[in-house]
Amino acid sequence: MNNVVSQRFIKCHNKLREEKRVRSSRQFALSLEYLPQSLSEILKGRRDVTIELLRKAIAKYKMNPVYIMTGDGPMFMTEETNQSFRVLTTIQSPNDEELIVHVPLPAQSVYSAELGDPSFVQDLPTFSLPDYKYKVGTHRSFDVPGDSMEPTLFEGDKVVCSFLEPTLWASGIKDNYAYVIVTRSDVAVRRVKNLIEESKELELIPDNKFYESYRVSMADLREIWYVRARITPFLPSPQNIQRYVHDEMLGLKETIDKQGKMINRLSAAIDRLGN
Repeated sequence: MNNVVSQRFIKCHNKLREEKRVRSSRQFALSLEYLPQSLSEILKGRRDVTIELLRKAIAKYKMNPVYIMTGDGPMFMTEETNQSFRVLTTIQSPNDEELIVHVPLPAQSVYSAELGDPSFVQDLPTFSLPDYKYKVGTHRSFDVPGDSMEPTLFEGDKVVCSFLEPTLWASGIKDNYAYVIVTRSDVAVRRVKNLIEESKELELIPDNKFYESYRVSMADLREIWYVRARITPFLPSPQNIQRYVHDEMLGLKETIDKQGKMINRLSAAIDRLGN
């Protein structure tokens, strides 16, 4: 007998036929560029549904991937859910272990713009971690862009994250926790204030107070990843941190001194003109 994922896929297929959204199993198969004979084998329980067939069915008929994989939720996504959803491409090791896909900084603008193109994700570097918590679920790692999360995260750090299903955004996003937010045009690492129930928005909050918070609407969200760990290229000692703060203060003092001198020169020039 086929596995439970295939069984749920069959239930979705049968529901589409009951609701006359597809005329026949043959038409369903052809619409997904799949051989009708191969689909017949799946429907008869003689083979399991493939990842590629699932990806196409989710994209075309809005089958709910949460239902397909877990049995929870409705069989099909609502239009509102689908606006923010895109199908994730995952990479498997030869031992069928799901690998962590790393999205380096130069690839992040392309990553946010891609509509789930499997070939793009398959070309990204992958790795695995020994901790069991990274063996369950889908994970990504991202280079930290810029200095907006200093002193918690520095540019050059990598964050390892777990995928948050779109159906869980409203209830699962916790205020003041760090997330990687993928929008239609950007990848950002921020703390988050969950305003989805109130205004269908997230407020993204930097740790670096030089930057201001801003809001993004659900319509602009593509993916949300919960930050679980940091990989840093070095471990700064307390002396290094103190020197870093000292250098920042020294630079600020020099800037203020220069501005003071410039104001004095400007005042002198104005006095001369007045005379």
